[in-house]
Order: sequence, then C-alpha cells, then structure tokens
Amino acid sequence: MKKIIYQVLPRLFGNGNERCVKNGTIRQNGCGKLANFTPLALQRIKELGANYIWYTGIIEHATQTDYSRYGIQQDHPAVVKGKAGSPYAIKDYYDVDPDLAMDVPSRMHEFEALVERTHQAGLKMIIDFVPNHVARQYHSDQLPSGVKQLGETDNTDYAFSPTNNFYYIPKTELQGQFDMQGEAPLPYHEYPAKATGNDKFDAYPGKNDWYETVKLNYGIDYMSGWQRYFNPVPDTWHKMLHILLFWAGKHIDGFRCDMAEMVPVEFWEWAIPQVKKQYPGIEFIAEVYNPAQYRDYIHRGHFDYLYDKVGLYDTLFAVIQGRQSASAISQCWQQVGDIQDHMLNFLENHDELRIASRFFAGDPRKAIPALVISACLNTNPMMVYAGQELGEAGMDEEGFSGQDGRTTIFDYWSPDSLRRWYNIGAIDGKLLTREEKTLLKVYTRVLNLCNSEAAFREGQFFDLTYANIGGWRFNEHRQFAFVRKFDKELILVIVNFDADPVDIAINLPTHLFEYFHIPEMEHVKAQDLLTGKHEFINVSPCHAMDAVIPGYSAKLLKIIM
Repeated sequence: MKKIIYQVLPRLFGNGNERCVKNGTIRQNGCGKLANFTPLALQRIKELGANYIWYTGIIEHATQTDYSRYGIQQDHPAVVKGKAGSPYAIKDYYDVDPDLAMDVPSRMHEFEALVERTHQAGLKMIIDFVPNHVARQYHSDQLPSGVKQLGETDNTDYAFSPTNNFYYIPKTELQGQFDMQGEAPLPYHEYPAKATGNDKFDAYPGKNDWYETVKLNYGIDYMSGWQRYFNPVPDTWHKMLHILLFWAGKHIDGFRCDMAEMVPVEFWEWAIPQVKKQYPGIEFIAEVYNPAQYRDYIHRGHFDYLYDKVGLYDTLFAVIQGRQSASAISQCWQQVGDIQDHMLNFLENHDELRIASRFFAGDPRKAIPALVISACLNTNPMMVYAGQELGEAGMDEEGFSGQDGRTTIFDYWSPDSLRRWYNIGAIDGKLLTREEKTLLKVYTRVLNLCNSEAAFREGQFFDLTYANIGGWRFNEHRQFAFVRKFDKELILVIVNFDADPVDIAINLPTHLFEYFHIPEMEHVKAQDLLTGKHEFINVSPCHAMDAVIPGYSAKLLKIIM
C-alpha cells in the first residue's frame, strides 16, 4: 500500500460558522469538534484516496479560552499566540484539547471514539508528538499516578543541569516583547526565565521567536560547546517515552514528530525501538529540514519517514513559480535515492503557503503537474492538507494569523471551502463551485491511482530527463517525464507546467528498454489514466514518442505489454 496522508485541523474542519470575525473568541467564531468527523465525513476523505489521516492539534495546548471551571489552569494571554493558541504550545501532554470536545469532561472518551470511527472507516490515524518545547505555563492536570510534572524537581539555580527538564536564565526575569492579542489584567511574570523553544537561551525573546514556548532539556549543554550528558539517561527522556507509550496505548497508528531535528537523534535511537517493541505497527514521521541529518534520523533514529521539504517541495515550489527548471526535479530524487522510500512528499501543510494564495501560485491548477509528480514519482508516502483539494487560498485575515497565504493555526476560524464541502448539508458537493469540483475530481483521480495502479503503488521508476535535455520538441524547463513499471504494465508520465498545451516529442533511451527488459513497441495502444481516453504511441528508442499535453496538466499513459 502506498500511504496517502490527509492532514486536517479538527478545530477548523467542523466549524460551520459563516460569519467569523477577526480575533474572534470561541463564542463568537465557534470551533470544530472531534464529533464532526462523522462516518460520512471520513468516508469522503477515504474516497479522496487517503488511507491515513493526521489529526493536527489533538493534545491540549495553551489557549486564551478559559476552561478553569473544568480544573484546567488558565493561560496568560501574553504567552498565547492568537485567541485559540498554537497547537504546538503543548500545555498537558496527557490530555485532549478541550476546544475539540462536545462535552469537556468527556474529551478523552470522545478522542477514543474518534480513533474507533477512523479505523472503522478504513483509515489509519496519526497525531502530533511535540518533543522539543512546551507552553510557557505547562501544567498537566491529567498527570498519571506516579509521574512527576515537567520541571517539578528542577534546580533553577543552574542554567543547565542534566537532571533538569528545562533550561534557565538564573536570577533573571523574562523580559520578552510579545505580540499579545487582547488586554491582560496583570503583566506576565516568569522568574527565573526559561529558554525559549527556538533555542533562544536568554530572557529576551522577541515577537518573531517562539515566545509562547519553552525549550525542553534532553541533556545537551548548548551554552558550553554542546556537551552531551546522556549517561545516565536524562529524566526528560523517560518522561517523553512515557508520553509516547500513553498515546500509543490509545491505538493510534503513528506520530508526526514536530521539529524532530531539534531533539538529539540519540533520544530517538533510544525511545522509538521501545515504543515499537510494545506497539509493532506504529509509525514515526519526522519534521526534519537538514539533509545532512536525514540518514541519521532514519538509520539511527528509526524514523519511518521524513519530510521532503528542502528537496522536492522547495524545487516544485520554484518550478511552479517559474523560478527554476523542471530538470532540477531529477536532482531531488538523486540526492535521496538511497532513502527515497523514507521521504514524505507534499505540496501543502499547516506551515507552508496555500498553492492558491497570491503568495504562491494564485491558481491551484498550476500545481496539478506538481501533484502528479509528488504522488506518482515513487512508492513513498504523499500528503495533502485539508482544503488543498478544493483550492483553498488561505487568504483570510483571521486574527493573529494575518493575510499571509496560510490557513491559521492560531485562531478560531472556518475556511470557506472546507465549510462548504465537509459540513452537514454540503458534503454532497452541491455548494462547491465548478472550479472546485473540477480540482477535487483531479485530486481524487490522481490520489486513487496511487494505489489502484500497481506500477505507482510498488513499481520501478525511470527518469527520462537526461535523454531529453535540449530536445527539439521538449522543453526540459517546463516539462518533466518519467516511467513507472510493474510486471507487464508500463505507465509513461508526462507533465506540463506551462499554461498552454504543448505538442512534444519524448526520446525514450535504449537504457530504458535494457533496464526494464521490455521490447520496442510501435503504434501501441495506451490509455490516459487521467481522462480514460485511448491513443496510439510509439515506445521505441528509434522514434520519439509524440504527445499533446494540456496546460497545467499531465498525461499518464498506461500500456499493457
């Protein structure tokens, strides 16, 4: 099975409010609930082609909404980004975010019911694990018996101690300049100041820092030459392993590990095998951006998959915008050829620009060639972000998240496209525009082909770029072509990043026929898997293969040998 992951923020997904206001409270703007992932909604996600769903923002995080009547300590607004708060400022590792519950005291039961519904829908379930940092006012009110609070036994007289859970700036009060939303009755005080989550080891975080978070101590003394103190095993390691096992015990299927590269690979090397020993099928995805560390986090750290952000995502972004040649795509897979099966492809996620935003492409159709490449290039996983399949532009000015081409993770909001598609009464698609329906149909077709076609699901790969550089009727800067093969099935994939249709000729090198052990075929019948139409083509090293490719589109020509 080729893994197709659908990322979604429950807070946004089920919110049906059509009249959200900037910086609105949960009372004003509403909030999606876990219960909104009904069997029908999950069925629609599965029909898109997904077989995994990543629920983003499940674990309780800091918020400006007051839940003190439920025994949850209130957060100071100066150290919460947005009215809803960042899902990556974890406030209690052992609890479900109360915003997502229909009945707050039953929030864990509602989560467990969601796990069951997800599995009944034939989907596997991923949640976030945020290991590098926590909310500044972290406090677990659901702490299991026998487990101590983070920082409970820290000696705050030391900037660093291998036995501490946090880093400190001794005898200094936090002095950050925060971008606070709303008024607070009293200033925020933190003494001594803790180091900020983005490795800022002073008491002066600015508004562009992760000022709402504090850095966890895994036994590295960053202030003294990055000395490592891993023997005995640091207390933080034990606490984090316990948290992983707690959630794995809820029968989830995987963790997406936030900023995994900011946590020493030695921790993952120690922790992941212990989790997999108890829960053999569980998978780990790492958010890692440093290619020099990729192999360490796979081979030593035991991660199943890593973000392919710096390579394939960044390259496709530039190709779509016309800033880079499509031939650079070949360099992407070549640089990770030995670990290709471990790379997670994507074109959108909660951190990145929406394709349809004016900051990226302005038109979601421009990314269809990139979608085909990301999904069909190899057997590794592909991820889509909720609303991407509808052309969600992310151009709302929601509050803390301004008009930045991203869908907010900090505010209570209701993205227009998601509301019209997935909410009750709209799930039949009647409220979608013609353009949205067309785009959804393309995404559904491409993502489902990833598993219905054995060549995409488990087949071999051959890049045709090198044989078509400087071609008379092939522009390697705006077109890209490759072949996938399984058994007697061959699929030739050609994409066109230009707006206009192109009439091209593709050279098929002799090495292709030797590599796949296939015969030459003249005037052979091929089916375009995107349209279902048939045409006759030459599959020969002696004659170029002619093809007409529509603008911002592709052809996936399947041949049965």
